[in-house]
Amino acid sequence: MNVDLIYKYFPKLTAEQQERFAALNELYHHWNAQINVISRQDIDQLYEKHILHSLGIARVIQFTPGTEVLDVGTGGGFPGIPLAILFPMVDFHLVDSIGKKTKVVTEVASALGLQNVKAEQARVEHLNSTYDFVVSRAVTRLKPFLGWVRYKIHKQGNNELPNGVLYLKGGDLTEELSEVPDKYRIYDLSDYFEEPFFETKKVIYIPKK
Repeated sequence: MNVDLIYKYFPKLTAEQQERFAALNELYHHWNAQINVISRQDIDQLYEKHILHSLGIARVIQFTPGTEVLDVGTGGGFPGIPLAILFPMVDFHLVDSIGKKTKVVTEVASALGLQNVKAEQARVEHLNSTYDFVVSRAVTRLKPFLGWVRYKIHKQGNNELPNGVLYLKGGDLTEELSEVPDKYRIYDLSDYFEEPFFETKKVIYIPKK
């Protein structure tokens, strides 16, 4: 699948946004050949399994300008890079504990001319800043993840949803969510995207207490 998949679900992109999404294919093929950040079987489904999946968060919330977002365990830049293209007036801080991965993020963001992306090799526990939202793609079970990020979210926000965590995850989450004492809301991505890949994919929203 190619970039037309993104245009299908996001038809109001500017010309610059369209160009940036189109450029991701060549950029990720180039960098993935040097530093493996996407599995070989997934790289040919880049637009479906990584880019559109990341943009599932944009079906849950339209970040307002000036929002600050932390992407934890970003890997090669997901969901942060696609969201940064879609929301150019929002600041994204992408962190991963593996330096090779943040190098890819830095190079991709630079090639695209994204001024709203900062990539850093770091463990989230060691960050001193706070943010409006923390986003992530299934880096671990929710309970320990919430322990890492709970104090990285500030209370005051300007978005339709109160500040909190937006977590992309798939499969049966019954057991995992039973461990979470916080209130949460589940958004099924199959309600927004018709491709079979999204049948079990969800965004879990957990507002800051």
